[in-house]
Amino acid sequence: MGNQRAATGPQSSIGTWYPSTDSIRVPLFEAIEDVANSWVVLRDSSGELSASRGGNIEFSPVEVTPSAARPSDNEGFPIICWLPQCRPSSLGSRDFLRDHGVRNCYVAGSMANGIASVEFVSALAREGCLSFYGSAGQSPAVVSAAVQRLKETVPGRPWGCNLIHSPAEPTSEDEISRMLVREQVSCVEASAYLDVTAPLVRLRIQGLSEDGSGRPFARIRVMAKASRLEVARRFLSAPPEALVTQLLNSGEISSQQAQWARRLPLCDDLTAEADSGGHTDNRPMATLVPAFGRLRDEIARDLAATRYVKIGAAGGLGTPDSIASAFALGADYVLIGSVHQACIESGSSDPVRQMLAETGPADVIMAPASDMFELGVHLQVLRRGTLFGPRAKRLLELYRNHRSIDEIPASEKQRLEKDIFRMSLDDVWQLTQQFFIEREPAQIEKAVDDPHHQMALIFRWYLGKSSDWANSGDPERQLDYQVWCGPAMGAFNEWTKGTWLADPAARCVGDISRALMHGAALSTRRESLRRQGVSVALDPSPRRIAASCSTLLGTTT
Repeated sequence: MGNQRAATGPQSSIGTWYPSTDSIRVPLFEAIEDVANSWVVLRDSSGELSASRGGNIEFSPVEVTPSAARPSDNEGFPIICWLPQCRPSSLGSRDFLRDHGVRNCYVAGSMANGIASVEFVSALAREGCLSFYGSAGQSPAVVSAAVQRLKETVPGRPWGCNLIHSPAEPTSEDEISRMLVREQVSCVEASAYLDVTAPLVRLRIQGLSEDGSGRPFARIRVMAKASRLEVARRFLSAPPEALVTQLLNSGEISSQQAQWARRLPLCDDLTAEADSGGHTDNRPMATLVPAFGRLRDEIARDLAATRYVKIGAAGGLGTPDSIASAFALGADYVLIGSVHQACIESGSSDPVRQMLAETGPADVIMAPASDMFELGVHLQVLRRGTLFGPRAKRLLELYRNHRSIDEIPASEKQRLEKDIFRMSLDDVWQLTQQFFIEREPAQIEKAVDDPHHQMALIFRWYLGKSSDWANSGDPERQLDYQVWCGPAMGAFNEWTKGTWLADPAARCVGDISRALMHGAALSTRRESLRRQGVSVALDPSPRRIAASCSTLLGTTT
């Protein structure tokens, strides 16, 4: 399982341990694996490290060296350091556990187009983990049906649903927002917001109530995602007064709710989204998480309730060490994304899971986003095994260089029709109209008078369908698969190489969540020893942690 060695040079002991009839003494690596208990670390006359529980302790700091001989074990051993318990449930914020009714601070972020499926969310809910259904890119009717299934499948368990900012489809954002309030979904993940919108603010305020002492609280909690300080500031502040007044005048909120809204921030939890798959600004987590924490504390000086907002970390989290480092930065919780897409419960396809299992940390690329194509917003996708990235970039380049489809040179249009769309652009336009007439008719009305907008909708057809082809595993379209993926996926593959989790068919989300959190607890213990002058080398491979006895599912006390 591992080996250990004492740090070189003399050390000061913190006392002496004496065995007793009920004491336990084991090799140090065994004690490190026992994350549920605290141990004292000892050194014998040969310099070997061990750990003990029970026995008798005398605290009397003395200078000792590895060669300090003792005639008998019964005369005691110098205590080198203390190894406190580190259950996975102890990582992060205890308040977060209480607020969400979860057993650990491990969150599964939403993955669009139902990749974070009902089956996926249900599996994690049974683990005691909070996760979010991936509503982005789906019609309100499909999202509503998924919410109903989750309410029936995992009643009383922790789960939520995503609400994504949709500047090109405001009707969908509005309808899904209303449905989430109507169905009293207890937690909503707000993502891809560059600015706050009326549907988001309405959901927040309509989800407010008051407790027995008259203090306002959120019946529907909002977990926001941001990667920029200016966006984070909006979520950490009270809703914009202009929107509050607008909703009050329209009768959609009460005067009492308006008063409550002025006393609370727009979110309850704020995820610092670093170098993630999908929408990302590729920000470094080491600077983003502390910056969000400082911003929260700054705003809390004027809006007291903001001090209760929990700061989470997301992006690049695919190994126990990375998760442990996020908690060390001060994250109250971690949010995992890319790795989960490869799980068997996800709404992705077997061909995509195989592609993800072969991904390295550098096998990603930035490409234009379908939902914000005209704005030039990019997202991070898989590069290995697909041509989606360069093809999507070519479409954005044509959109920027030409004002209409008719302006594109004939030879270029032929290449588009042959290599990318595999049909005439006229046929693509017919399919595009059918889609938006049902989903967002205003887009077609705008395109009739604006040929540049028509071009955007035609190009967005490819960007949208590429995700559908990936999710369905269409073998004829594999080179066009759009697979949202960050470097965490490759790091996860390196961590699991040669283990049972290397097999895509074995990647159950419950096993992965337990292995990652148990590994993060081990990593945290290793660093605790290192800070006390004891270096250890542990087997880094994932452990099989059974759900029935997992410390991940243990109590939080």
